[in-house]
Amino acid sequence: MGNRFICLSKKEPKENNGSRSKRVGRSQRKLLAEEEFLHRQALSMALQQHQLSQRFEGSMSRRIGGSTSSRRRNLSDPFSNGKQVPNFMENIKLRKFVLVHGEGFGAWCWYKTIALLEEAGLLPTAIDLTGSGIDLTDTNSVVTLVEYSKPLIDYLENLPEDEQVILVGHSSGGACLSYALEHFPQKISKAIFLCATMVSNGQRPFDVFAEELGSAERFMQESQFLIYGNGKDKPPTGFMFEKQQMKGLYFNQSPSKDVALAMVSMRSTPLGPIMEKLSLNPQKYGTGRRFFIQTLDDRALSPDVQEKLVRENPPEGVYKIKGSDHCPFFSKPQSLHKILIEIAQIP
Repeated sequence: MGNRFICLSKKEPKENNGSRSKRVGRSQRKLLAEEEFLHRQALSMALQQHQLSQRFEGSMSRRIGGSTSSRRRNLSDPFSNGKQVPNFMENIKLRKFVLVHGEGFGAWCWYKTIALLEEAGLLPTAIDLTGSGIDLTDTNSVVTLVEYSKPLIDYLENLPEDEQVILVGHSSGGACLSYALEHFPQKISKAIFLCATMVSNGQRPFDVFAEELGSAERFMQESQFLIYGNGKDKPPTGFMFEKQQMKGLYFNQSPSKDVALAMVSMRSTPLGPIMEKLSLNPQKYGTGRRFFIQTLDDRALSPDVQEKLVRENPPEGVYKIKGSDHCPFFSKPQSLHKILIEIAQIP
């Protein structure tokens, strides 16, 4: 489980070593108990989402959480600013949001966004991509973007022909959005790329991170984070950063409790899907309405790289979140929520 830092007082006289050991022991047990609670909380939330997803019928959205019609936040709610939600719902034609996580994450990472969207009367659905969250697929067996995106593909295939959704994709989950726009353009009202791999035709998702990670060829040869699920004599099948590096790359502005939750919940990422070149057609992908949200204190995908993405593949709109790391659903949930609402209101 996650790294544990235990602060010890100055060395006590020898005769007090027994009581000091007891205090340290209690501190260790408390930290372990808190970490285990966070882990159970994440798994429970993801399991609830999975169970609800099995009850998808017609136009009913799969959601984490219950009905929003009677839900109201009180002042002690950590996601509430104490103000009444503005009456903007008449300007929003489509209320269904599908939230797609990035590498290593799962549906669990959207819990703050889900709470805020539901509070506003919207219908969010967070999915686990193949081998992510509570999906039991071995990530070493996921070799293509189609396989990785299957839960999103299944959702869109089961969506009634006369319905549309707003997709939100984080980080490498942006490649799944691009694939969906290419194959289901009629079912997607808007696609929102959240500091994500908004690739161009013929580009690999990995190429977006090349400035931080180096060339794909060098990464495949030298990276210490690669996973060889089929043996060292075979090509690598996945990757996962060490916990300290994840904290520095992804969570430099995120609250400590969210970081702890991520440390016990993140999984390895299949390598094949992010090394695959996308084929994007102007008549399909090109007709989609794309929006990009930049995170300005991002160490995983720098603001310069994000700026380059929107310059080379211009979306309909660009939004910026100041002071956000690579995970604004943790570090700036209210700012992210406001932008999602604003995009949803665009005719």
